[in-house]
Amino acid sequence: MNEITLANLMSPVAPTWCPGCGNFSILTALKQALVELKLNMEDVVIVFGIGCSGNTADFIKCYGLHALHGRGVANAIGIKLANHNQKVIMIGGDGDIYGEGFNHLVAACRGNHDLTTLVFNNHRYSLTTGQASPTSAKGTISKSTPQGLIENPIGALSTAISNGAGFVARAYAGKLKQMVDLIKEGILYEGFSLIDVQQPCPSFNKEQDYAWYQENVFDLAADYDPTNQGQALVTLLDQDKLGLGVLYRNDQRLAYHKEVPCLSAQSLIEQFPKEINLSKAIAEFV
Repeated sequence: MNEITLANLMSPVAPTWCPGCGNFSILTALKQALVELKLNMEDVVIVFGIGCSGNTADFIKCYGLHALHGRGVANAIGIKLANHNQKVIMIGGDGDIYGEGFNHLVAACRGNHDLTTLVFNNHRYSLTTGQASPTSAKGTISKSTPQGLIENPIGALSTAISNGAGFVARAYAGKLKQMVDLIKEGILYEGFSLIDVQQPCPSFNKEQDYAWYQENVFDLAADYDPTNQGQALVTLLDQDKLGLGVLYRNDQRLAYHKEVPCLSAQSLIEQFPKEINLSKAIAEFV
């Protein structure tokens, strides 16, 4: 077995994100979390979405899959069900996961599939040069909304909680240690963990820069109870001030694969025959 180190996570491809992008610190936090958990390379699979966040696939050396736009969570569910002994991580942006892939996100929450989903949330479709995304504020002026965005931002985290996600947290790219700790906790949680990572986009979201975040994020209070679902939902109603930390955690519900009878003894990949003779099947068509 090959234990994860920073050295063996190092890709030969250098990141191409814009200077000042929050993705740099998110990638650093993810690598550090994997190292501190002392996981083996063979036991971790990362699914990457499309967009600036999806380009992380080029910048970290690991077992993984670069999925279609919005379909990463569905692919991650398939990987987990094929081998539930794997730690499966899904990386995507706010457009990828809260837009095109929102139906798959809700399905993962309802099933409490044992995945860790990291949303790189910069409130824009930035790879396509800054169109409004599902998390953009009402009134946002962008290439796709030159007269101002009409819709309200999506309540993705409250939707996740109300639909059965077992672990929901919010991090900020400007607070590295906290981000590392939340990613570690999410990976170790047995069930669906959603970590929304707030990050500046210096190229296409100049309003929500690092100074804006310093004024609008806060750590959840020491007496905050993450097992209180009602308290979590009330906290999330305030979309202007962003609480950081574990918003909700439910340790009472089983992960999806724990309730599938055929997976109780072995993973599907362990049950798969080592050798398959397809000659009889092929003979019918030749």
